[in-house]
Amino acid sequence: MQVRRDDTVLILSGNDRGKRGRVLKVFPEKDRIIVEGVSFIKRHTRPSAQNQSGGIVEKEAPIHASNVMVICSKCGEPTRVKRRELKEEGRRHYTRACVKCGEVF
Repeated sequence: MQVRRDDTVLILSGNDRGKRGRVLKVFPEKDRIIVEGVSFIKRHTRPSAQNQSGGIVEKEAPIHASNVMVICSKCGEPTRVKRRELKEEGRRHYTRACVKCGEVF
């Protein structure tokens, strides 16, 4: 996956198109991510030890990773991500880099 936790992303499609947010959680096996402040759903919860009053709770729902684009920390633009290979002592190590400015994430 090109998106990691704590990345800032731009939402490309859906009701929240154009919003920016920080990635809170990543589910690579399902290709889904949870973005802070985007795609809210309502859950009707029963009273419990953690939530004593119960009621309707709003929380972020997962969205597909293809619907977001990573924002470069250097140039501040939404960009594609390329993999750059670094060779260290005979083993390969990959890092992510901005396609537009070349900055390593």
